[in-house]
Amino acid sequence: MSTPEANTRGLAYAGGVGYAMWQRSLLELARVKGGLLPTTIAPIIFLLGITGQFGDLSSLPGFPTDSYINWIIPLSCLQGAGFAGGATGANLARDIERGWFDRLLSSPAPRPLLLLGPVMAAMTRSLVPTTVILAVGLLLGPGLTGGVYGVVMLYLAAMAFSVVASFWGITLALRARTQQVGPAIQNGVFIAVFLSTAYTPLVLLRGWLGTFAEYNPVTYVLQMARQATVSGIEPSWAHTWPGLVALAGMIALFGLLALRQLGRIDR
Repeated sequence: MSTPEANTRGLAYAGGVGYAMWQRSLLELARVKGGLLPTTIAPIIFLLGITGQFGDLSSLPGFPTDSYINWIIPLSCLQGAGFAGGATGANLARDIERGWFDRLLSSPAPRPLLLLGPVMAAMTRSLVPTTVILAVGLLLGPGLTGGVYGVVMLYLAAMAFSVVASFWGITLALRARTQQVGPAIQNGVFIAVFLSTAYTPLVLLRGWLGTFAEYNPVTYVLQMARQATVSGIEPSWAHTWPGLVALAGMIALFGLLALRQLGRIDR
């Protein structure tokens, strides 16, 4: 067999394995009724509650929009996508406890492909909370300010952040090998978002929180996403590339950690 033919067959095999794992992960949603409700309802409640409590913050000098709900919409979308991604780790921990993942490890499929499908499924699942939260926010707020470009950046940020959360969850699940790790996965996502420009822009943050937010990569992912709804963050490459770099760095870091943890498991 020639090398090109072998490469083609190898790619087809890899694609088949990845697709099968992606399909299995999505079919779980059909079996578990309301599986996406927590990742959608919780951010919506957060959106409504935070806007009601802190809505007057948008009147502060230096705030980039006069609509606080428009500031929070991308944050809630990112939370929903992050929770959808974190569920990948919880599902993996369940498969480990039931012995299903050990059977997958004994298959001839390369180990990284066993993670590819669930991560792709997390990206797909993230579309649901992102779309629902955006729709609710637009019903209550003044609307989009960033046009098509801004909306694309919002969805790109949400889907990529779900990948980050997926690799984070997978790493913890492979480490703990128990479903009890679920709260730690979700708390990690929440804290990463909370210690950023979640509620106010960077120029208004003070003390240790301002310093932490400045170096928190999620801050720049939020900036990228907020091009869709915040009038003071105009759609531009300058507001996009820091978020892309932050996402690429986090995906690389947590992806390598997940693969490293996977490599430590005996067949």
